[in-house]
Amino acid sequence: METMETMETTETTDDAIGVINTIDQIEQAEPIEATAARGMRKERVGMVVSNKMEKTAVVKITERVKHAKYSKIQKRSINFKVHDENNECDIGDRVLIMETRPLSRDKHFRLVKILEKVK
Repeated sequence: METMETMETTETTDDAIGVINTIDQIEQAEPIEATAARGMRKERVGMVVSNKMEKTAVVKITERVKHAKYSKIQKRSINFKVHDENNECDIGDRVLIMETRPLSRDKHFRLVKILEKVK
């Protein structure tokens, strides 16, 4: 069992840097890494081009990029395999996807929501 004297010796003097310096502040502090890491995930909007796999859809992301030398606007597209837990996507839907941990060799995005259903 620790006494008050030993707890006081664990305090640091880095107040100028903004470091947590008491045991009480450490217990009350929120985990910074967890909230920052989740905020860093990429979100993209794309069109579903295939949904023939179980719990997986292929989403095509098209972006317009300006050529560095010639300044012409070009369309660049890439396909992502997306985790669709309930198989609710249809070909032609506009969807919002978010980056996640690798779920398989090719699948590292998940479906957030369907923005526009195909008619």
